[in-house]
Amino acid sequence: MNQTTENYATATSSGLERDARHHNADATNDPGQIALGVIIGRTSEFFDFFVYCIASVLVFPQLLFPGETALVGTMYSFAIFSLAFIARPVGSLVFMTVDRRYGRGVKLTIAMFMLGGSTAAMAFLPSFASAGVIAIYLLCAFRFLQGLAWGGAWDGLASLLALNAPDNRKGWYAMIPQLGAPLGFMLASSLFAYLILTLHADDFLAFGWRYAFFVAFAINVVALFARLRLVATSEFGHLLEKNELEAARVIDTLKHNGRTVVLGALVPMVSYALFHLVTVFALTWVYLYANGNPGQFLLTQGVGAVLCAFGIIASGFIADELGRRRLLGYSAGIILLGAILTPLLYTYNIINEGMIVLGGFAVLGLCFGQAAGTLASNFKREYRYTGSALTSDLAWLLGAGFAPLIALYLCDKFGLAGVGAYLLSGAIVTLLVLQFNKQFGARTTD
Repeated sequence: MNQTTENYATATSSGLERDARHHNADATNDPGQIALGVIIGRTSEFFDFFVYCIASVLVFPQLLFPGETALVGTMYSFAIFSLAFIARPVGSLVFMTVDRRYGRGVKLTIAMFMLGGSTAAMAFLPSFASAGVIAIYLLCAFRFLQGLAWGGAWDGLASLLALNAPDNRKGWYAMIPQLGAPLGFMLASSLFAYLILTLHADDFLAFGWRYAFFVAFAINVVALFARLRLVATSEFGHLLEKNELEAARVIDTLKHNGRTVVLGALVPMVSYALFHLVTVFALTWVYLYANGNPGQFLLTQGVGAVLCAFGIIASGFIADELGRRRLLGYSAGIILLGAILTPLLYTYNIINEGMIVLGGFAVLGLCFGQAAGTLASNFKREYRYTGSALTSDLAWLLGAGFAPLIALYLCDKFGLAGVGAYLLSGAIVTLLVLQFNKQFGARTTD
């Protein structure tokens, strides 16, 4: 490590991080090794995320709201679901301070253990029958802690890999971290499908679902070491030297880049809405309205996740050829058309739930693969890390945090046409913001 990098690391890292960088200075990781560490970290986070999502449909309504109808109990469960997205910006604020004072390694260690611990704690959640309203309060607390941890687990590499990629490979590098979502869903859906299909319904509700939450902690430990190994590389030190991974004050970031944060949060609106509609809401629809077997449908969704992964990979190639903004615009247009036609086609039995989910996952891969970091290059260099984190927090809050609850409410009131209208509104927002950003002349990473 050269003298400049060493001096910068001394000013911005903890002693453990500096020692790790010295230890790894001569063992430089190639981009493939760095990408692997990023994917492992993202897969762990999304595994935790989807384990909760599936349980919020199949477990928590019965466990915590036994006196309510299935619909009302699920809506209450989805209201608790949104707490993590509300807590995530708070977590970013708190952990940015930890980052500045104690270093990235300390921040990631605390965040990953908090994420795994809060998820594993849900495995011991009592039922309403045994603990009353305390059980609901406990789930709310654990869910809020998950959100805080997700804010702290942010490393900005979804945007920063693209920013530091060759000019003709920015789309490829931007999609790499996004692969964690379908991989995490494949693991979570497969595990729940196995438990549902092999256990009696009463046994699954009594204890079977809890195993998935135990697994989350073990996966988080593996992911933590992968992420810390990444922090210790000399490449990470070089990024610190270029001042592209330093945590800035949130107030200063919003003061200088507030408009960019808002625009960046609205661009992926449709992809984040679709993200939840093909996963959480689709499972809810089959379980509540179609009287389908949730275990079998989870396997179908797992196949959809494979299609999503291929779509994400394809988005890297397409974005490098067409430009990221154009790809997002085309994807939003396809989703807009699908939001209009799908309810009609389903009503007349031309397509079924499985076909909708598989098609939705495939399109999701194209837009989700490039959803992160669309406006990262607009941030001033000293605000890129914090600005990207705030943009991600706001995007998930607006585009995904309340999506299952809103979609279920609209479905109850207006049928699938209401859900289509909700997705249509997200597509319109994305298209308008992309057009507005183009007129504004912002320097997106195309």
